[in-house]
Amino acid sequence: MKKYLITSALLYVNGLPHLGHLIGCLLPADVYARYLRSKGEETLFIGGTDEHGTPSEVGAAKEHMDVEEYCKKYHDLHAQMYRGFDLSFDYVGRTSSEQNKEIVYRIFNELDKNGYITERTTKQVYSPDDNRYLPDSYVMGTCPYCGYDRAKGDQCENCTKVLDPTDLIKPRSVLSGSENLEIRETKHLFLQLPKMEKELSEWIETRKGIWPDIAYSIAKKWLKEGLQERGITRDLKWGFAVPKEGFENKVFYVWFDAPIGYIGITKQWADEKPATRSFEDWWLNPENVIHTEFMGKDNIPFHTITFPATLRGTGEKWTQVSMLKGMNYLNFAGGKFSKSAHRGIFMDDAIKEFPADYWRYWLIANAPESDDANFSFDQFAATVNKDLNDVLGNFINRVLKMTVNNFGQQVPVLGNITNAEKELYDSLDALTEQYTAYMDKLEFRKAMSTLREIWVSGNNYLARTEPWKVVKTDMDYAGTILNTALNLIRLYANLSAPVMPQTARRMLDLFEVNEQIEFPVGKMVSYLTGLKPGTPFKLSDPLFQKILPERIAQLKETYHEED
Repeated sequence: MKKYLITSALLYVNGLPHLGHLIGCLLPADVYARYLRSKGEETLFIGGTDEHGTPSEVGAAKEHMDVEEYCKKYHDLHAQMYRGFDLSFDYVGRTSSEQNKEIVYRIFNELDKNGYITERTTKQVYSPDDNRYLPDSYVMGTCPYCGYDRAKGDQCENCTKVLDPTDLIKPRSVLSGSENLEIRETKHLFLQLPKMEKELSEWIETRKGIWPDIAYSIAKKWLKEGLQERGITRDLKWGFAVPKEGFENKVFYVWFDAPIGYIGITKQWADEKPATRSFEDWWLNPENVIHTEFMGKDNIPFHTITFPATLRGTGEKWTQVSMLKGMNYLNFAGGKFSKSAHRGIFMDDAIKEFPADYWRYWLIANAPESDDANFSFDQFAATVNKDLNDVLGNFINRVLKMTVNNFGQQVPVLGNITNAEKELYDSLDALTEQYTAYMDKLEFRKAMSTLREIWVSGNNYLARTEPWKVVKTDMDYAGTILNTALNLIRLYANLSAPVMPQTARRMLDLFEVNEQIEFPVGKMVSYLTGLKPGTPFKLSDPLFQKILPERIAQLKETYHEED
């Protein structure tokens, strides 16, 4: 049987993650991992922090900390927030680990042996005012292609064009803002991407119709422009020292060792229980592993071109990406969520404002899949109030109270089935099949729209059968209606679990059956008749609370969202 390997982009460790990071890679990966596990698939979900490079050095200096201590502090904070949002990683690791160092050296040595590494003297930006060489990403200026005035020296995040710092118009240091920059010669190592261009092009063509358009089109754009040699070393102190004579004082470029971090983190996970776990089972077993990557669109070129080339160039049979889910940006108050500009809602603040499932549902239901999306508290409140409170929460409250008032706190007997129940079964068969298809294809917005239709079907069923009237004339059929409705709650819990795990658990725990989450397959009649008559259940507080206008106004003021 195939095994499913899921990786979420490794966030830079400096600073705290925001909602843009959450929907850009973390949450979609978690929803998919939970979905697969609920279907009984063998699944490994890997994440972690990207710790090397200038951002860590600069962040540590600002906080007057040793860089290793700084990285450990923020890694722990990231992991804490992931737990707060119920992200079900099997392991949250670090790219600075000894395991990753071992894998990076192994891959580099094979690339070097196979002739894919070349030495070249290059010109690099040096800032006298900062007294250091500046990595490409720490040079900022205007993109010569699209005019974006905050383009970085390695890539323009606006048009995704790959850049060199010398391409920028009016370049300046990100660290000090100084425009007093010099170009100095320095020797570096490069990955020979042009040698693999034909092989990569043929492979990426096989991804057409499988990868989302955003991933496939960005990869094709890079190939159309022609692949260039890619530098893999930098003049920095924090990072893995290069194991090659003459380069001992340089470190690997973060974009070389960071994607390899997926493998290194898997080895961290495996090394915890070596008797039962093996990273080779996941990374050197490509015939039996389906690897799905989740990331923001700015990371796509490196995962469709550079990382696959890095693995292929070793000559070893590494697991390649099967499916790549790229997300567009989530915007807020006139611009995209930004760690550097501190624009947006950060995960530590978000979890203090509302339960995790409120955020999880809204973000997945509004995922920026085909275009950039905008977050506003008005939209957030409208979705929570309508979908979660009025549709799902209200259905559950009505059903529980009607049952208690007429049959006590136990599931009534399921009597004769009428056309109303049969039509409900048929409708749910079709909707659940559609929901499953969207989840399989990672089309999350469509999946959530269908899930909402499934919730609405319960309210429509009650409106058609009117149990509040039937109890006055036919208690047997009233019992059938409410038995069906209680089973709908159980069905909703299992279908909603990938996106709202806490809510799903609360829904299942209403019934004293100690049931585990299991994604429904086959005919829905088996799920709508599964609770045995007499099964006790309990009343609970409402699952959701409406977000009132005065609360929305307060949130807008706190987070600087202008009308």
